[in-house]
Amino acid sequence: MKDQARVVVIGGGIAGCSALYHLTQEGWTDVMLIERDELTSGTTWHSAAQVTNFGMTQTMVGLKTHSINLYQELRDDPEYPVGYNYGDGGIRLANTAEQMDGYRHFASMAAGMDVEFEVIDAAECARRHPLISTDNLLGGLWDPTDGHIDPAQLCQALARRARLAGAEVNRHTSVTGLTQHRDDTWTVHTDKGDVKCEIVVNAGGYRCNEIGAMMGVQHPVASMEHQYFLTEDIQGIVDAGHRIPLLRCPISDYYCRQEKNGLLLGFYEQDCRTWGMDGIDPHFTNALCPDDLDRVTDVLEGAFARMPALMETGIREVVNGPITYTIDGAPLVGPIPNKRNAFCIIGLRAGLGEGGGHGWLLAQQIVHGEAEYDTWVIDPRRFTGHASVELTALKAIEDYQNEFRFHFPHEHRPAGRPMKTTPLTNVLLSEGAHMGTVNGWERIDYIMPTPDFTETLGFRFNEVHDVVAAEVQNVATNVGLTEVSGFNRFELTGNDVHSFLDRMFCGVVTKRAGRVGLGYLLNDHGMLKGEATIANIPASDRGENRVWYGSAAASEFHDMDWLQSHLRDDEDVAIKSLTNQQTILVLAGPKARDVLSAAARGDWSRDAFPWLSVREAFIGIAPATVLGISFSGELAYEIHIPNENLHAAYAALRKAGAAHGLQLFGGRAVDSMRLEKGFLHWKADILTEFDPFETGLDRFVKMDKSDFIGKAALEKRVAAGMQRKLVTLVVDTKDAPAHGGASVRSDGRIVGTVTSGDWGHRTRLNLAYAFVDPAIGVPDTQVTVDIIGEPIAARVIEMGPYDPSYARMRA
Repeated sequence: MKDQARVVVIGGGIAGCSALYHLTQEGWTDVMLIERDELTSGTTWHSAAQVTNFGMTQTMVGLKTHSINLYQELRDDPEYPVGYNYGDGGIRLANTAEQMDGYRHFASMAAGMDVEFEVIDAAECARRHPLISTDNLLGGLWDPTDGHIDPAQLCQALARRARLAGAEVNRHTSVTGLTQHRDDTWTVHTDKGDVKCEIVVNAGGYRCNEIGAMMGVQHPVASMEHQYFLTEDIQGIVDAGHRIPLLRCPISDYYCRQEKNGLLLGFYEQDCRTWGMDGIDPHFTNALCPDDLDRVTDVLEGAFARMPALMETGIREVVNGPITYTIDGAPLVGPIPNKRNAFCIIGLRAGLGEGGGHGWLLAQQIVHGEAEYDTWVIDPRRFTGHASVELTALKAIEDYQNEFRFHFPHEHRPAGRPMKTTPLTNVLLSEGAHMGTVNGWERIDYIMPTPDFTETLGFRFNEVHDVVAAEVQNVATNVGLTEVSGFNRFELTGNDVHSFLDRMFCGVVTKRAGRVGLGYLLNDHGMLKGEATIANIPASDRGENRVWYGSAAASEFHDMDWLQSHLRDDEDVAIKSLTNQQTILVLAGPKARDVLSAAARGDWSRDAFPWLSVREAFIGIAPATVLGISFSGELAYEIHIPNENLHAAYAALRKAGAAHGLQLFGGRAVDSMRLEKGFLHWKADILTEFDPFETGLDRFVKMDKSDFIGKAALEKRVAAGMQRKLVTLVVDTKDAPAHGGASVRSDGRIVGTVTSGDWGHRTRLNLAYAFVDPAIGVPDTQVTVDIIGEPIAARVIEMGPYDPSYARMRA
C-alpha cells in the first residue's frame, strides 16, 4: 500500500467505487480506496439494485440519467461486461387524483432534462404489467428506462476502471483513525500503515458514523431494516414472453421486479425498525438481519390484492438487510460541514440506482469546487446543528413508511416536530398559526381561519388560497406581523471586515454606519453562490462597530464554510454566528411606521429612518435591532430580537398595532408578495448553474471593481454571451400555480424551466419565474407552461409588476 495519495476514499460499496472512478475521470489519478473487507460487503451486496430515472428534482433526474448512461456503457464493455437489465420499464401506481397530478408535473420536469415519462391510465397499467389488478387504481407513471443491475459486477467494474487509470484499491484494510494537520491535510491511520493525503472522502455506508467519529463529526444518517423475498416461478411471467416491468406501489407500500421467472418483492411496512442505533458489530460484514415476515403481513395483503398470482406462489429466499436514510431521504454528497478537505457520499438509500451520478457530482465538487448541476438537494450542509442521529431515525421511519408517496407542495410531515422553536411558538399556535418547517425551525405558514380548518394537499390552488389572499390584503392596506425564525445571522468584527466583504461580494458593499445593503457572492466559476443582507451597526453599549451578515435560514453552515474558507491569515476579521440567539419579527404594510413609532421611542419618520437604515432600539422593554428592508414590496421593518426578549417585543407590537388593524400573516403570503415584487429565493431562483447577469441581478454587479471572487470567470462568461435568462411569466389559469421544474415551451419545444410560482394577490396574476433561452426573454413573448400536464398559455412580462417604482417600500 502506498503511504500517500491526493484523495483517500474510505468504503468500498457503490458510493466509494463510484467516487474513486469519477475522480479518475476528472483527471485525478493519484487516488486511493480503502475497504475494511471485500468490495460491496456492506449494503451494496444485498441491494435490490433497481435503476430508475424518476426523481423529484431536476438534479436527481440528471444524476440518475448519468448513472443509466454509465451502466449501459459498462454493460457493453467487451472486456468486463456488467449484467444490466435496461429498459424493462417501470410503473409507479396511483389511486388518487392528487397523485396523478404529481406524476404529470414530474413528467414535465423530467422532460426538461431530456427524460421522457408517460402518464398512463389503469387499463394501460394492466396491459403493460400482466400480473396486476386495476381495483382501486387510477393509473401510473411509466418510466421506459427502468431496470436493475448486478451490484457486485457494477462495483468491480468501476474499481477496475479506476485501477486502470492509476487509482489504488486496498481491500481488507481497516481505517483505525484520522488526523487532520494544521495545513488541513490528513493522515489516514490503518492497520497496514499510515497514508498521508490532501482530501478524505467518507463513503462508509451504514458505518459512516464510525468514520465520522474519527474526525469529530456525527452525520445525520440512520439505518432501517429492509426486507424483500424472492418467489418461485410464476406462470404469468413465463407466459408473458418478455421481461415484465418493475412496479412501485404507494397504495400498498411494496415494489417488485422480475427475478428469473419469479419476482423480487420488497416491502416498506408500517411496523418498521431502525438498525444499528446502539452500535454495529465489527464482524457484521456480508451479513443480514434475521427474517421477520410477520412484520410485513399488512403490506403483503396489499400486494396479494394487487397481484393475485402471489397467493399461489412460494417463497424461495428472504433477505433482510440495513439500508441508510437521512433526515429528508436524499443522500449527503459534498463537503462535510465545518471541516476542510473532507467530503462524504453517504445516506444513499437508493445507492445502486443513483450511485453513478452521486460519484460523478462528488468528483466534480472535489476537483473543480462545484458540480455542473446545483447540488443543494444533496449537500450535507443543508442540515445544521439540529441534525442528530436521533432525529434522523424518526424521519427515517416516516420516510420508510411513505417510500413511494412523494411530498406534495407545502407538505410538512410530523415526525421529529417540533424540533426548533422560539418563545413565541406556542403563542402563535394559540392564535391559529399553521406551522411549516424551515431548517428544522417551526415557522408560520398561514393563519387558520377556524380551529378545525384543514388543507387538501395537492398541486392545485386549494382552501388556503383565500386565506392567503386575506393576509396579503391586510398587509397591503393596513399592517401585518409575522415571525421569521432561524434566519441566518453572522456578526463580523475587526479592522478588515469591509475589505474582506468587498472581495467576497461582486457588487458595492455599503460601508456607511447605520446603513443596509443587499449583495451577492459568486463561486470561482462566476456563478451565484449566495445572497446576503449587510447591515453596518454603529458602536454602542451593545458592542463595537460591527457588521451583520444575514441570509437564508438553510444557508447557516453553507455560508459559514464559504466565508471562513476565504479568510486570509493576515486579515483581522472575526465571524460569530447569532443565528440561534435572535429571532426576527417582520412588521409590514403602509401603517408599519405608525405601529413601530407607538412601540419604540425615537423618531421613526421617513427622514430620520429612511429605507435601508439600521438602528438599535427598544420595542417596549425589549432590546432590538431594526432594519428598514422589505421582502414583501410594502413599507416594512425587520426587527431582530434576542430570544429571551422575544415575547415582550411581540406583546408590545400587538398592543401598538391594535389601533391600526394589525393582523398576523405567514410565509405563504410572503412568497406571493415577493414574486409580485421581483424578489428571489436562494436555492429556488438563485442557483449555482447561473451567473448574476442571467439571473437578472445586473444592478448588484460592479465589474470595474479591482477584484472579487469569480470576477475573471464572470468576465469570460459575459464575453461568451448569456446562456439563460430569468424571466417573469404570467400564466393564463386560475386553477393551479406553476411548480418548480415545470417546462416552458415555445412551438412545442422546451425553452426553459420554472423555478418558482404562485398567485399574486395584489396584481391578480398567476406568476412564475423561469430560466429560458435568452431569445424568449423579451416582454410580451408568448409561450406555454406545463401546468399539471397541460400546456397553458403564458407571456413574459417585466420583473416585479407590483409597484415597479418601489414607492411603497420607500414611503
